[in-house]
Amino acid sequence: MGAPTFSISIPQILDGPFEPDPLRAYLARAEELGFEGGWTSEQTVGGAPMLAPLELLSWAAACTSRLRLGVAVIVSSLHDPLQLAAAATAVDRISHGRLDLGVGSGGDFRPFAAFGVARETFIGSYTEGIHLMKAAWADDPTVTFHGRFRDVDGVPIPLKPEQRPHPPLWFGGGAPKALARAVRLGNGFMGAGSSTTEHFRGAVATVREELVRQGRDGTGFRIGKRVYVVVDDDSARARRRADEGLHRIYGDLVSRFGDVAVAGTPDQVADGLAEVLAAGAETILLNPMGHDVDADREQMERLHAEVLPRLV
Repeated sequence: MGAPTFSISIPQILDGPFEPDPLRAYLARAEELGFEGGWTSEQTVGGAPMLAPLELLSWAAACTSRLRLGVAVIVSSLHDPLQLAAAATAVDRISHGRLDLGVGSGGDFRPFAAFGVARETFIGSYTEGIHLMKAAWADDPTVTFHGRFRDVDGVPIPLKPEQRPHPPLWFGGGAPKALARAVRLGNGFMGAGSSTTEHFRGAVATVREELVRQGRDGTGFRIGKRVYVVVDDDSARARRRADEGLHRIYGDLVSRFGDVAVAGTPDQVADGLAEVLAAGAETILLNPMGHDVDADREQMERLHAEVLPRLV
């Protein structure tokens, strides 16, 4: 395995008017610092006022030239597959082939009724939807697909992604069946920021077992993890900031997570990230827990200057 790579999250929480200049500067600095990618997440409904991920990536594409643009993960069980495929194609085209698309089924706590999705069959519908998106991205300008939930007969879809056969598909999830599905259908596995390093370690072991069982070449399948992170010279203050940030995103669900954030002094954060790498991450998506874009940029600068040199 080569040297690990690092990406950075793109600030999405919008407490007031959208201010383009600080975010444009953040993205430009991420490119200057050499981060591999800038990533978003999805929270269509929830407590945090978050900008929609693909729409934000479309805007970010115009502000960058090299940075990979990712989302981890879109809960695609709550999306129409053809519309989602078209949106992904648009971002991939606008960015000249820089999109990384993460998908996940979502847990059974999701408000499926609000999206017209049957809780009893959402996994089957989600899996079928992935196959339909791949059909929409295929070379044939018309799509025919007969599934359990969708019937598509000769529908014209002439616009295709720049990346062939499609943008890299990263899968989320942690259950054994979800990880087997990731290996079967995807190009990578992205461990959730809401999972502990120890849970991630177990998921990586399962992914590697599935790569062997399914006869896939592991060199073509990437393993990563989102890590919520706070760097502060005061370790107790760092932990408080991390707890506040997690609660802002997840609300009372944080009580289920355990100790998922890596927070503390530069040495402590480096040690925590080293544990993630030792657990099997080939790439880490660093997710600063600042309260605004400027605070996230300050965290990005400290991570680059004071933490990452200890890891590479």
